Amino acid sequence: MAQHLGPLELIGGRWVIGDPTRKDGLSIVLTPEGLEHRRRGEAAPLLAIEWPQLMELKVRAAYRRWQATRGGGFVGLGQPGADMGRDGCSLYGIRRHPYEPWSVRYTHHERRYTGSHVIVLKALFDQLTEAKTLDRLGDPEWLGAAVAKLSSYTLWYAPKGNRLVKETIQSLGA
Repeated sequence: MAQHLGPLELIGGRWVIGDPTRKDGLSIVLTPEGLEHRRRGEAAPLLAIEWPQLMELKVRAAYRRWQATRGGGFVGLGQPGADMGRDGCSLYGIRRHPYEPWSVRYTHHERRYTGSHVIVLKALFDQLTEAKTLDRLGDPEWLGAAVAKLSSYTLWYAPKGNRLVKETIQSLGA
């Protein structure tokens, strides 16, 4: 089984977005109950959100570590849609009751994220939001099967990534 899809990685039987091993590493742990935003070395999560509280969930993923810095944000000013700057590695969405936007950052891994991994990861979040099945992200077996299928694709444009993700999540029952 594949161990990662861009910033999404299997660590100790749990799917995590970001690198929790780096100094002061921020990460998002996907649990059966919801999301936990964590900082390395702290026992309690900084924030916990249950799946039913989420109406929308999206991911930003800078391809390279330097792109998620202030300097990367400056370089990315003229590139609309580029995930660069301090929010280049973040999860964001809309919570219900009260309806409010929210976002959390995560720490980029040392490794580079491939374009195809970022494309299909974004499409996965978009399509699970659309299908109102975000809780699938908290099912380690289901997510592992999805990552195993999606991580093998090499593509460079979103329409094909959207189609592949749709076919994959339908075959897995989402």
